[in-house]
Amino acid sequence: MLQYTNMKKATYTITELAREFDVTTRTIRFYEDQGLLNPSRNGRRRVYSHRDRVRLKLTLRGKRLGFSLSEIKELFDLYDSARGEIAQLEQFLIILGKRRAALEQQRQDIDAMLAEIAAFEKQCRRMLEEKAGANRPVREPT
Repeated sequence: MLQYTNMKKATYTITELAREFDVTTRTIRFYEDQGLLNPSRNGRRRVYSHRDRVRLKLTLRGKRLGFSLSEIKELFDLYDSARGEIAQLEQFLIILGKRRAALEQQRQDIDAMLAEIAAFEKQCRRMLEEKAGANRPVREPT
C-alpha cells in the first residue's frame, strides 16, 4: 500500500511497484542491480521513492521503444549529471537518432527477407506445377 512519510514524499514496496507495472519483483531487483533504481533500505526491506517509481516507468517505456538497459542508464546518468537542459536534449537527440537508424536498418532487412521468401515461394509453386502438370493447380497459402 502507498505510504506517505510526509505530504511530499511517497514510498512504495517492491510488490506494489510490481503489481502496478505488471512486472516481477525479480525484474525490479534486476533493474536495481543495473543501477536504474536506487531504493533505500528499512532493515532488509527495499523502500522505493517516487523517483524510483518514475525511473521504473521510464525504464519500461524505454524497453518498449527498443532501448537497451545501458542506453536507458546513459539517459538517466545524463539527467542526473545536471549539465544543463540543452546538453541533455542534444544527447537525447543523438541517442534517438541512433535508435531510429537501427530500426530503419531492421526494416530494410525485413523487407529484403520478405522479398526473398516471396521469390522462393513463387519458384516452389512453379516447380510444383511443372511436376504435377498444368491440370492440377497449386494451392495458394491462406
